[in-house]
Amino acid sequence: MKVNNIGKIRTSNFFVYIITNYTRTTLYIGVTNDLKRRVFEHNENSMKSIGFTGKYNCRYLIYWERFDQMVQAINREKQIKKWNRKKKNDLITKFNSDWRFLNHDLD
Repeated sequence: MKVNNIGKIRTSNFFVYIITNYTRTTLYIGVTNDLKRRVFEHNENSMKSIGFTGKYNCRYLIYWERFDQMVQAINREKQIKKWNRKKKNDLITKFNSDWRFLNHDLD
């Protein structure tokens, strides 16, 4: 008997993340299904000055949240992007009080 996977629920990882520059003055908020790969890509873009993160040297992970469904992550990203800087700072500080760069924690 052949078993098909139609209708099978798969638990996945989707992330909302915030990266910053070395002086922590610029924030970039994004969504991904592979946080380690995406942070690596931002680092590569920063060195090549590609896009927003490259222009502002945003390559340091300081915040992330995990979701089971992409739609949840996208909705959360949109919500956070609408916030003022103080509210974003408070969110980061609650998660990462020293605003420590978390890139190496992904290894």
